[in-house]
Amino acid sequence: MNNNKNNREAPNINLYFLIIILLLAFTAWVGTLRPHSESWTMGQLEKALASENVADAVITPNAEGQTGSVSITLKSGETKTMYVTDVSAVEDRLKQAGLDPLVKDIPRENWFLSDVLPVLIVLVAVVFFFVIMNGQGGGANSRMMNFGKSRAKLAGDDGKKKFADVAGLQEEKEDLTEIVDFLKDPGKYTKVGARIPKGVLLEGPPGTGKTLLAKAVAGEADVPFLSISGSDFVEMFVGVGASRVRDLFADAKRHSPCIVFIDEIDAVARRRGTGMGGGHDEREQTLNQLLVEMDGFGVNEGIIVMAATNRVDILDPAILRPGRFDRKIAVSRPDVRGREEILQVHAKNKPLGDDVNLEEIARTTAGFTGADLENLMNEAAISTARENRGYLKQDDINKALIKTGIGSEKKSRIISEKEKKITAYHEAGHAILFHVLPDVGPVYTVSIIPTGVSAAGYTMPLPEKDEMFLTRNKMLQDVMVSLGGRIAEELIYGSTDITTGASGDIKKATKTIRRMITRYGMSEKLGIISYEDDEDEVFIGRDLAHQRAHSEATASEIDQEIKRIMDECYDKAKKIILEHMDVLHRCAELLLEKEKITREDFEALF
Repeated sequence: MNNNKNNREAPNINLYFLIIILLLAFTAWVGTLRPHSESWTMGQLEKALASENVADAVITPNAEGQTGSVSITLKSGETKTMYVTDVSAVEDRLKQAGLDPLVKDIPRENWFLSDVLPVLIVLVAVVFFFVIMNGQGGGANSRMMNFGKSRAKLAGDDGKKKFADVAGLQEEKEDLTEIVDFLKDPGKYTKVGARIPKGVLLEGPPGTGKTLLAKAVAGEADVPFLSISGSDFVEMFVGVGASRVRDLFADAKRHSPCIVFIDEIDAVARRRGTGMGGGHDEREQTLNQLLVEMDGFGVNEGIIVMAATNRVDILDPAILRPGRFDRKIAVSRPDVRGREEILQVHAKNKPLGDDVNLEEIARTTAGFTGADLENLMNEAAISTARENRGYLKQDDINKALIKTGIGSEKKSRIISEKEKKITAYHEAGHAILFHVLPDVGPVYTVSIIPTGVSAAGYTMPLPEKDEMFLTRNKMLQDVMVSLGGRIAEELIYGSTDITTGASGDIKKATKTIRRMITRYGMSEKLGIISYEDDEDEVFIGRDLAHQRAHSEATASEIDQEIKRIMDECYDKAKKIILEHMDVLHRCAELLLEKEKITREDFEALF
């Protein structure tokens, strides 16, 4: 993309050559344009003198003074020109005829025009030519010379952030306060022999505010902030990445004290000696240079390296050791109080209606990151603007919650009455289990309006509290809820007329049970042992070949245990739905009538 842009911006040398040639040709043509008049001969002059028709004459000798031209004015006012080889003979003849011709002085050449101007023209042409060549080739050469330069960007004052701009990350900000204090007053620490951490690694899920935290540290300390992405180091040319690392730290030394921030560092700092590239690929050379610069032979005082990643498990152990990234700060998803603070930040420039309750929104968005909440409020604002309203309503945020969590509702999609009825019973089966089971739900919205690509409806629960751990009962109840749609279809239409609508639910339930057995050790039969295979692929930093962590016999037992737990959950869920068949029918009828029902509508059925 950049190369094409540079080629478009660079001047076209062929075009300039054509322009120069046309200008020279035009100049030569203009030089040939002289006023043309009829040239007389000596005989015509004699006839005019004999008839006394000549009124006046002007003789203009050339540079040699011998030849020249004679301008003859007739009594009729007409002017004739005659070119002669002997101006003195013509002068004598005119005097004999009684005329007093005017003889002009011999023209002297202008030294500027004859000597200086040609040299200037040549110099201008040469300079112009070199400017064109520099625009064409020099730009490419200069890009080649800068190929190994760092692409780090220095943040300006307008982009500085403060800790006040970071909401919902109170503990993380407290951990970074020491870094800010050191950058402001390093003498306080060095006086007692303390060494400030050379590197801080921010790890956590995407969208939790790792980059914003790094900017806030630089803004609080009022020091330069050099930011670069991990992918900016790696190129197809060998040695470029290492050169850019050297140039980055050289640039950082010139701005010391400063913060160097490397976003998505896993792009360049993955575990060495793994994958398909062996130990001599470009990425590993770049990592080796980064290790040396952070804590090698060079001394980088006053430079604090901050990095962000959501894949700390694939980073090379050498870069995680003390002396490089001394401190690792986990930036987790915000809790309900943090979500409310983040919503308040993103609602500052948005006019809110009286019915908007940010506290309730924070409770209904368990598991959302800062980026998710920003997107939620932005989608609500877009919906408001589309309706030409000047303020946001709670309904706008509810619609945005469904749009960001499940997908846009496609009300225009044509669905047969039979499919609508099947979907209504399917979603009613999910909703009953959400309502009855104690560790899931309650129901927030039930809809039979199609969303996304293939979803014919949805049932959205409303988590009332944040949970740090998953219990065995909670996971089993999640499986039961997933099976509720298929069970409702079987109870109403029989096992011969079930649909493919539950395929995603079955896949989700099977995955949950497999993790319970192989990862979390929640199977009484197989015991507290991890049977999970290494799911990491070779290209993200694991070995090329790895063996299964258990035997074929154990794999067979795992499959049998998955089926046993699935059957138990199915039987329990079916029993609950059979006990509430009246609610199942009424819920399906209400969905067919309204297409979407709220928590209040659904709970009224019980």
